[in-house]
Amino acid sequence: MDKRPKLTNRISIKDFRGFYWLKKELSTFCKKEGLKTTGSKSALSERIVNYLKTGTKEVNPPKEKSSSTFDWQNEKLSLSTIITDNYKNTENVRAFFVKKIGPSFKFNVKFMNWMKANQGSTFKDAIEHWQHLKALSKVDGSKKDIAPQFEYNRYLRDFLAANPNSNRKIGIALWNIKKTKRGDNVYREEDLDLLN
Repeated sequence: MDKRPKLTNRISIKDFRGFYWLKKELSTFCKKEGLKTTGSKSALSERIVNYLKTGTKEVNPPKEKSSSTFDWQNEKLSLSTIITDNYKNTENVRAFFVKKIGPSFKFNVKFMNWMKANQGSTFKDAIEHWQHLKALSKVDGSKKDIAPQFEYNRYLRDFLAANPNSNRKIGIALWNIKKTKRGDNVYREEDLDLLN
């Protein structure tokens, strides 16, 4: 069966995992079934799989209280600012890094993960780490990290890399066909056959 099924509480786990779903569809399903609707697309997917397997609804775990009350949106930041347990990537933080690093600064997955994992480090350490990551990406020519839930972005990037003489419009047309098919949403050369 290659036809994309409806997302209901009767869908098989195989069918659910076998097709692409928008985050909005997952949230709507969770709301309808009385499941928690917050979290990333992958968190919603895992919550739905658990519900389909067991019929149980995830209980909200008690939130760990941050010991820090640092206001990442409004506080004045400096090189000696300490990364606390309530750290957030705010516009205030971005503006600070742009001022210190320059307009080339952008939050990326590796850097954001480092910030969350390095409580107690300073913003001076963070800048050094960002510059280290930037230098590594120039040396190894590595692709920009795209988080797993952004399948569309990864698909288009990989399509354009494999077909440099093609254009984005064709990549989007392929994506719109591919996402309705059973299987992963990784670009493969044989996807070009989908246009025929």
